[in-house]
Amino acid sequence: MKTNARFFSCLPMCFALIAAAAAAQQPPTSYPRMAPLSQYLMADRAAEIALARSAAPAAISDHATVLVLQPHGYVTAVEGNNGFVCAVERSWMSPFDAPQFWNPKLRGPICFNPEAVKSILPITYKRTSLVLGGKSREEVKKAIEAAYAAKQLPPLEPGAMSYMMSKQGYLDDQYGHWKSHLMFYTATNANWGADQTGSPVMLNPQFHGEPEPVNVLMIAVGQWSDGSAAPSM
Repeated sequence: MKTNARFFSCLPMCFALIAAAAAAQQPPTSYPRMAPLSQYLMADRAAEIALARSAAPAAISDHATVLVLQPHGYVTAVEGNNGFVCAVERSWMSPFDAPQFWNPKLRGPICFNPEAVKSILPITYKRTSLVLGGKSREEVKKAIEAAYAAKQLPPLEPGAMSYMMSKQGYLDDQYGHWKSHLMFYTATNANWGADQTGSPVMLNPQFHGEPEPVNVLMIAVGQWSDGSAAPSM
């Protein structure tokens, strides 16, 4: 009887371990369609400004222009004077085949340098305009392809990069705010040795020429924007 009692006392823990293992094996949640717009917006304007600024060290973000998302697109909430622009990207800036393309929880604080403001931020504006105009994922992709074919979007500026060093962001359901990192935008044929053994450079599939003719290369850094230590690779 003692053995049986010991066995049954273990059952709750065993079931919990089995459930956890099963959950770990399940694929990430998919978001097949856009949620109500209100779920993508932030009601607290000051909170969105602070979240956007958290993308880069204060010496940069405190003097940057800050955008906030409104029902009809991004608007300027703070005028800066250093050429940088900080914003909080939403899920539709993910790769077009990403399961979380429509995940309303995603919040990606990012600060673009002046070169990226000229050539990468317009992609954010364009995708956002199309999404808020009611376009489907497939329609957005086709419209971006057409915009580049018609030269309605600017070519990549040399030196374009951005900061994503916020520990308050939420980049996906699996990794949360992921790693503090910098992003560098290059032509699709550029070779930085990304994803090679021992290389600190990672290739982000965000654009990768599908359809935007840009590669996004990432390098993790060892601290968050507030100066606190960030997890290592």
